[in-house]
Amino acid sequence: MKNTARALLGAVVASLMTSTAFAEKLTIATVNNGDMIRMQKYTDDFTKKTGHTVEWVTLEENVLRQRVTTDITTKGGAFDIMTIGMYETPIWGKNGWLVSMNDLSAEYNADDILPAMKGGLSYDGTMYAAPFYGESSMIMYRKDLMEKAGLKMPDAPSWSFIAKAARAMTDRSTETNGICLRGKAGWGEGGAFITAMSNSFGARWFDEKWNAQFDTREWSDTLNFFVNMMNDAGPPGFATNGFNENLSLFQQGKCGMWIDATVAASFVTNPKDSTVADKVGFALAPDNGLGKRSNWLWAWALAIPAGTKKEAAAKQFIEWATGTGYIELVAGKEGWANVPPGARTSLYKNPNYTSVPFAKMTMDSILSADPNNSTVDPSPYVGVQFAAIPEFAGIATEVSQEFSAAYAGQQTVAEALAKAQALTNEAMEAAGYR
Repeated sequence: MKNTARALLGAVVASLMTSTAFAEKLTIATVNNGDMIRMQKYTDDFTKKTGHTVEWVTLEENVLRQRVTTDITTKGGAFDIMTIGMYETPIWGKNGWLVSMNDLSAEYNADDILPAMKGGLSYDGTMYAAPFYGESSMIMYRKDLMEKAGLKMPDAPSWSFIAKAARAMTDRSTETNGICLRGKAGWGEGGAFITAMSNSFGARWFDEKWNAQFDTREWSDTLNFFVNMMNDAGPPGFATNGFNENLSLFQQGKCGMWIDATVAASFVTNPKDSTVADKVGFALAPDNGLGKRSNWLWAWALAIPAGTKKEAAAKQFIEWATGTGYIELVAGKEGWANVPPGARTSLYKNPNYTSVPFAKMTMDSILSADPNNSTVDPSPYVGVQFAAIPEFAGIATEVSQEFSAAYAGQQTVAEALAKAQALTNEAMEAAGYR
């Protein structure tokens, strides 16, 4: 009996040692958005199920993009999992820099991922990143302030209505700004917003021969409209405001309207964080009567850099974080309004979620964005708020810096557009497009 007991004890110890030996520590780079911060609270659930631990590197959006781009291009190996989006994924997948996601488990059910999200995170039929959440952009507005201004928000408003409402809702004596929009430099910050807005004004980044288009009336109209409206009805210092800054202003009751990521809807309607949670309405992003709305299409997704020595553990984390089980975990803890949206078809068939006030508007916004046909006049690129070419991130970062300088009054709109035209054409010529 003693020998048997010793043998059993030895087997248990050996088993524990084996499982510990296979337990990995994953380093994950992510953006400091609310849903990503929330995910970090539940990492213990993943560790309990797999034995793997997680070290988070949480960064501001512009910094995240710089860090992960540098790491992937130099094969630095700092991260086992990276939070990237629809711009980077197809380019990096084509270059062989990412691990394929085509072999995720049957239980994960990759076919449940919304086609718009799966397609945007794939190259040549292979998915290279799994969406944690998907988004478009839409209008979030204060119903009480709209009523006070004597106006009614249409489901699909025009920019002229938005400008009129913004000015009518502004009250400088109470620090109430009629509208809060991104002006912060960065291709994925203010650059993303103004590009999506420009689509509705008939503008585009390039013509069909890759010539920059910033010297056109459409771009001039876009920027002048934006600057005039924001000077009249936006918050002081809007040139340095991005997603998080405007979220904070809206939650404090200092914005009549905010046009931004659909994912923000759960934050502005959460009474724990938002002082105006019970006063928020939703509408599609504005248009200008030209057939294109000013909403974007994006997914924050999790990808694994090629060459990692922890691929199996990294895929376990991705299945945990982007699967239906995580959605149910958050729903059980914080309610269905707070689950990551826009990624899975099944979520929008679930009556628990379809009853959430912003669920339908989120899906309508996602479906109305077409990355293959985003501009009024034909363009040679894929993408709504970006052009899916490797050179875009660098060029657009510089262009957005010129635009932000114009927003801050450091130069005129005409000067900003002239600089954007020159630097874009120069970069495209150097890259061999022209």
